[in-house]
Amino acid sequence: MEIPAGLFKARCLKLMDEVESKREEIVITKRGKPVAKLVPVDEKPSPVFGRMKGTVIEHGDIVAPLDEEWTADAGNIR
Repeated sequence: MEIPAGLFKARCLKLMDEVESKREEIVITKRGKPVAKLVPVDEKPSPVFGRMKGTVIEHGDIVAPLDEEWTADAGNIR
């Protein structure tokens, strides 16, 4: 559906409800040329598992012992 910007401005809230209920987009025009779209939001929740996939970079062996001695916890053991 296409609608001129002036008419969209006057009926904005009603058109938003219509887009939500009918799940159809509206093209908003200025002087007959499309300038914007009002589209329904995709309400699929993003999955919890795999959300961070591809965001971590591993450099070398992450489980091998380090060549440095740790002394931060050596003197406070009770």
